Amino acid sequence: MITKSLPNVFTIGNLFLGIIAIISVFNNKPELAAIMVIVAMLLDGLDGRVARALNAQSEFGKELDSLSDVISFGVAPAFIMYVVAFTDLNTAAAWIVTAVFPICGALRLARFNVVAGTPGYFIGLPIPAAGGVLCTLALFHQELNTLVLVLSTLLLSYLMVSTVKYPNFKKIGIPKAAIWITPVVVVIAVVLAIKFPGTLSKLIFVPLLLYALYGLKKNVDRLFFFARRKRKKELEEAESQTPIL
Repeated sequence: MITKSLPNVFTIGNLFLGIIAIISVFNNKPELAAIMVIVAMLLDGLDGRVARALNAQSEFGKELDSLSDVISFGVAPAFIMYVVAFTDLNTAAAWIVTAVFPICGALRLARFNVVAGTPGYFIGLPIPAAGGVLCTLALFHQELNTLVLVLSTLLLSYLMVSTVKYPNFKKIGIPKAAIWITPVVVVIAVVLAIKFPGTLSKLIFVPLLLYALYGLKKNVDRLFFFARRKRKKELEEAESQTPIL
């Protein structure tokens, strides 16, 4: 019974860290808040793998995971960005941009739960990746213009509800014999996170950003593809209508 509940323990840990992140940013600790979201990403990555390794997958666990993700990777990152960067904006604009992100995240999760995806790919930017980018991007609020942060927030929101395919690494599982190591990994991650919150968050920002930009590149490539195909079709139609002398 305890073994079967282990994946849910990781999921609840994910939710707990999301709540701690919200509390931390409102206590003027944005670096700690961001790293709590990053550690929550680790737990989110482990719960599904542990469930598959133990054959403990369930509808309850799936729903709990989605609800936790909305808080940890939707609400928490949005609040982090709002507190550190958006408080000086027009109030209505700041509230709307802040709300759009978790709303798109919730839509992304709802679609994931009911729509069959493509094997090996996610449809739309996964909310943990989007939340990870947003909360770590917020740490650069002194170096970046507020407009850039607003546009980045909206772009991440769009990518979550887009139909862009992102690589899915769920096939990288955990051997059942190695499950006992996962709590040790989590403890080490938490210790490092508390000891080096700002530095570690900014380092993790780079791979997360590259993953998000992968989808943006796919969108641009797709637009060019459709534009080229439309142009080719127009040329073929023009040639077919040209009279033969």
